[in-house]
Amino acid sequence: MATTEEMDHMYRRTRYVYDLTRKYYLLGRDRLLDEMELRPGDRVLEIGCGTARNLIRLARKRPDIRCYGLDASNEMLATATAKVKARRLQERITLKHCLAEELSYAQTFELNAPFDAAFFSYSLSMIPTWPQAIDAALANIKRGAAFHVVDFWDQASWPGWFRWLLKRWLDLFHVRYRPELLEYLHELDAKGVGTLTLRSVAGRYAYLATFRKL
Repeated sequence: MATTEEMDHMYRRTRYVYDLTRKYYLLGRDRLLDEMELRPGDRVLEIGCGTARNLIRLARKRPDIRCYGLDASNEMLATATAKVKARRLQERITLKHCLAEELSYAQTFELNAPFDAAFFSYSLSMIPTWPQAIDAALANIKRGAAFHVVDFWDQASWPGWFRWLLKRWLDLFHVRYRPELLEYLHELDAKGVGTLTLRSVAGRYAYLATFRKL
């Protein structure tokens, strides 16, 4: 999925039950939020924010930071906006429509400086232009800052039948594990662009990656 039209078609109806259904298999999201090293006053961006579930949790947990989110789907952003307003967090959470690879802190959010942190929560596995999305994340965080990723891994510790069923389910939503994505992050590390830290979630069901920009 890449275009706004395609994303809107996918989520036009499922956005209403997205949070309820996804909480059972999008493992590691809260761990990512809890492990981010943030300071008072930091500005944090979620790339592919969906219903704003993660941003709302983060804003409640850290009232001393400012949260931002972008998504390619206007349908998902409609749900996100409603949820943010219902929780009276619209002064602390800013949402914008934008493709991940087109992100610009200045043009998209009218900010005068890059973000202090950014994260992808099960969104990179849906983005065919993921190298450009990663490059955009790097270009829009400060030196010394990090972007974080939680996404599906290879389920190496799980039985074959489970891996087969999960793959078939994810195919319905155009989601797939991309080993080349992790290879790309390792290459950026080797080139001295930043440093990569990789951790497993539930026996390689998913991975948590932190890439700190040098």
